[in-house]
Amino acid sequence: MRLYAAVAVGGFRRYATYRTATVAGAFTNSVFGLIVAYTYIALWDERPGLGGYDQSEALTYVWLGQALLAACALLGGGFENEFIERIRSGDIAIDLYRPADLQLWWLAQDVGRALFHLLGRGIVPMVCGALLFELALPTAPGTWLAFLVAVLLAIVVSFALRYVVGLCAFWLLDGAGAAQMASLAAMFFSGMLLPLTVFPGALGELARALPWSALLQVPADVLLGKHAGWGLMEAYAFQGGWAVALLGAGRLLQSAATRRVVVQGG
Repeated sequence: MRLYAAVAVGGFRRYATYRTATVAGAFTNSVFGLIVAYTYIALWDERPGLGGYDQSEALTYVWLGQALLAACALLGGGFENEFIERIRSGDIAIDLYRPADLQLWWLAQDVGRALFHLLGRGIVPMVCGALLFELALPTAPGTWLAFLVAVLLAIVVSFALRYVVGLCAFWLLDGAGAAQMASLAAMFFSGMLLPLTVFPGALGELARALPWSALLQVPADVLLGKHAGWGLMEAYAFQGGWAVALLGAGRLLQSAATRRVVVQGG
């Protein structure tokens, strides 16, 4: 496990070197948060209590989405582009010769990246939102701890989803299209545009049952106190179940791919 801990630390340090990009990203998240926040204010003024949230809870949801945008790679931009390129070029063969598990190697690297973005691009938007709007932030330390557990599970689910998408490059040769489609699905079904509790009828039930809801909707509801007691355990079980299922699917796809590796690099 020390190997993967070192890989995670390396992933953290790697992204920490891009200081200008981090500042620009935090600024962009804050500006976009302002735009979405005022849109939500107009919507909740017309429909108070929409989706089971009051206006301050809806605004908290907005800024939380901006805080988790990079950490959970809700719009992509994690390891998957490099992973797909290594498959396309044939460099993945070098990775397969390493005395380390391929999936765990990339998971450790992505966890390091996510933890850096949680600090580097997550705190500033939340502070900005708290200074400009009345947010429904909890005061109990236990709620924050429960939220951090939900975020960690969200990071693992996010990785597992993108790993499965990245492995498609073994058969597609160029997985960029699949990655773009996955990013669009994540934007819609994670609740990035609107809370999934707003979605009507069967669409809402489907959206809340899909793994993307574990990336934002579940952590947000944990922070807002919507899940408590046994409900919190059910939320964790939902995230953990999807993490196990998707990691298992990635493991099966990886096994199938490495039995007949076909890459453009030869």
